[in-house]
Amino acid sequence: MSNHPLRIGIVGAGDNTRKRHIPGLRAIADVEIVALCNRRPSSTEAVARNFSIPRTFARWEDLVADSEIDAIVIGTWPYLHAPITMAALAAGKHVLCEARMSMNVAEAREMLAASVQSPTLIAQLVPSPFGLKGDAVVRRLIGDEFLGELREVQVVGMNGALADPTAPLSWRQDAALSGVNMLTLGILHETLIRWVPSPLRVLAQAHAFISQRADPECGLRRTVGTPDSVQALTTLPNGGRGVYQFSGVVPVGGQMAIALYGSDGMLRYDFIADRLYGTSRRDGELKEIPIPDHEAGGWRVEADFVDSIRNGTTVRLTEFETGVRYMEFTEAVARSAQLGRAVELPLP
Repeated sequence: MSNHPLRIGIVGAGDNTRKRHIPGLRAIADVEIVALCNRRPSSTEAVARNFSIPRTFARWEDLVADSEIDAIVIGTWPYLHAPITMAALAAGKHVLCEARMSMNVAEAREMLAASVQSPTLIAQLVPSPFGLKGDAVVRRLIGDEFLGELREVQVVGMNGALADPTAPLSWRQDAALSGVNMLTLGILHETLIRWVPSPLRVLAQAHAFISQRADPECGLRRTVGTPDSVQALTTLPNGGRGVYQFSGVVPVGGQMAIALYGSDGMLRYDFIADRLYGTSRRDGELKEIPIPDHEAGGWRVEADFVDSIRNGTTVRLTEFETGVRYMEFTEAVARSAQLGRAVELPLP
């Protein structure tokens, strides 16, 4: 691979792929996007033309099998993440897979097992973009015992993205395409477990306030396959407690944040403003915590992927092991809501 540029094939050129992955990869020296396969031939040709991608494929299986491609970027909906990942690793290709990791925990574990069996190949998930700027500062403060003993966690994701009852069914609300993923639960939980341990127990409820929507493919009304309101209570390994509140049907007063409360202090990360706040037991007044330039993080997904391939840098944001953890949590929330009782983690 050192004798030629790194050759990338893309399967699924959705919004994130077009806005982030393609520009991010093109900004790296000796990286070429050489092939594309989108959901429909017409969109494949349109994206290839817009981004001057030289080769197109009608079937993702043929793109993945092509010997002139070194790495695969998977930008499809979750229902194809596992089969494309498994095929790409089996074909000896590195994988960058869009979040959410998979349809369910079973698929996520299969993906992890396949990556373990191919230790020379990079297997990376697109990380949650929330909190990247202040991640190093939050880690430093927690490591310096700013919080003391962690006692309470609040995770909030409230918005009006699904508040319009006349809006058509989104693929995110179709369980056949998105699996057990719901709202921004998984993506904010992924952010949280960068800073605190994964929970041991979850008790949840879920509801769909708008239970039917028009299917954009046929125009007929269909039952929505995922909830638009989710609440969960968790127990952490040290005995701390967590509260999650998510909704896509609140047209006003939305917020997206994580708050950590300890015996000595508290931190609150406002993801909408991308600002970190905190206070100590001695101070008592919540103030913004500056994020120094030398500690400020940002979007480095494509650069990190290429660096891991070329230099063997360990994948941190986000490796498949973490993907399995947030898929376990999301599925535990769904199971608990369905069964009406608490569910233990990790899932058996």
